[in-house]
Amino acid sequence: MRIGISCYPTHGGSGVVATELGKHLAARGHEVAFISYATPLRLGKLPPRVSFHEVEIEQYPLLKNFPYTLALASKMAEVARMKELQILHVHYAIPFGAAALLARQITAGMGLKVVTTLHGTDITLVGNNASFKPVTTLTIEQADAVTAVSHFLEGETRRQFGIERPIDVVYNFIDPIRYENEIPPCIPHKRSEEQVTLMHISNYRPVKRVGDVIAIFARVAAELDARLILVGDGPETAVAEELAVKLGVRDRVTFTGVVDRVAPVLRAADLFLLPSETESFGLAALEALASGVPVIASDVGGIPEVVEHGITGYLAPVGDIDRMADYAIDLLSDCPRRRAFAAVARSHAAVNFDYHKIVPQYEAIYERVLEAP
Repeated sequence: MRIGISCYPTHGGSGVVATELGKHLAARGHEVAFISYATPLRLGKLPPRVSFHEVEIEQYPLLKNFPYTLALASKMAEVARMKELQILHVHYAIPFGAAALLARQITAGMGLKVVTTLHGTDITLVGNNASFKPVTTLTIEQADAVTAVSHFLEGETRRQFGIERPIDVVYNFIDPIRYENEIPPCIPHKRSEEQVTLMHISNYRPVKRVGDVIAIFARVAAELDARLILVGDGPETAVAEELAVKLGVRDRVTFTGVVDRVAPVLRAADLFLLPSETESFGLAALEALASGVPVIASDVGGIPEVVEHGITGYLAPVGDIDRMADYAIDLLSDCPRRRAFAAVARSHAAVNFDYHKIVPQYEAIYERVLEAP
């Protein structure tokens, strides 16, 4: 098959999943064309059967803001004709889904199909905004197929937009083989073998509640010889650093910034923290489990579909810092139990979320829409 993929090229979960999906599809013999305003972070050197096509962003005096969606639609149509694409698989309803529908109209006669994957904030935040809700609804209803990354997100889509059409739930995935790399130099050496390492990875938006991460760690650090590794960057980074100073733990916190490959970084962790306000799936939690790192997270959204309470980690209500800290202290203080959790976590991720199991589900959806009138 010949597939175009459009996504955000940044380090967010949707871009990571879209990029990894494209590379796996190419490895399985399909032709894949990425269409975005920048090279996706995890794409790197183009593998065989993969091409990248940049959407040019220009400035015009008469336009207050550049119409990216229109430029994206034009580029999609151009690449579709040039590469004879059969499918546009877009990750996020806004703006990619809307642009893909327009590209389908531009290329009328080609039989171009549109598959839209919903990842979360395109439904719960951006798409639900009054300014975008009608467009988001049209985008979902008019796509040839729609997928959601969790049963939670499927339900939210139906509830918030009154959607009745079929929505396929296809989980995010990992490649277990990636988790054999060495720890990168951005992670400093532990000061002792007894020191435990807590970790958080995100884009540091307010929904991630990075302040809770710091507060949980401060309680843990009061009981154990512990350090915190914060991976990523975003608007709440400065807030996290200020709170670490205020709580007296700044000397035990390392900010690495954005890291291209998180798997090697996770090898340094003993415990992963994800106290988010909401998560439609929780890709960072899945990547932690795949590295054999137990997870303590909020009991919200799609996280319970990834983290098994009391088996691969612990779940607690949003904002319950004390309970999350107690879970962390109990698990980090009991090395045999932590190792048992780690082993089950790795097995759980490999059995349920291996790309060998998930990617064929997307292929089946592609085949279905191509066979449809």
